[in-house]
Amino acid sequence: MDRILLAGLMKMELPGRTVLLCDGGFVPWGSETYLSVDDTFGTIAGFEVPEEGVGSVIPSASVTMLPKSTAAAIEISRPAYQGSRIRMWVAEVDEATGQIIGQPDLQADWQLDRTTLRSKRGERQVTIDCVSRSQRLLAKVEGNTLSSAFHSSIFPGERGFDNATGLEASFAWGVASPPRGTVASNTSA
Repeated sequence: MDRILLAGLMKMELPGRTVLLCDGGFVPWGSETYLSVDDTFGTIAGFEVPEEGVGSVIPSASVTMLPKSTAAAIEISRPAYQGSRIRMWVAEVDEATGQIIGQPDLQADWQLDRTTLRSKRGERQVTIDCVSRSQRLLAKVEGNTLSSAFHSSIFPGERGFDNATGLEASFAWGVASPPRGTVASNTSA
């Protein structure tokens, strides 16, 4: 009788490097090998069950890492890593061959939001808070208006709105109303 094991896989796509971790041993998948320990990030201590978002609340979760040193904990918290993609899968592994059976099941596709270092005597933990990659869809872009001045600020030298006439009101993009101080003018005679 064949025995099938379940393995958790995590891929962090950071600027300049990719971290591939699994929950024990090593698991080859395609051209990549997921290891249980990374030289900088250490091991995965655990993760918080993802919270579903309702309304304007973004789905979120956290992964706790056990870095090997304080320097490694600082490396994990580099500001350049914020917004990096983090994915987690559950894979079925054939115990006899160590190979993944079929396609792993994607459980989360997040982006790194922030890190928190917790330190006790002889122990360091870095909690990586993650949010859904769809968070970008909820970002308010305040101050974007359908006007010549705003259009020129985004596309310098492009004067396509200069001759637009007959506008009765300013239109806000990404917000409920135009920013204060924005006025519409009707230049048609």
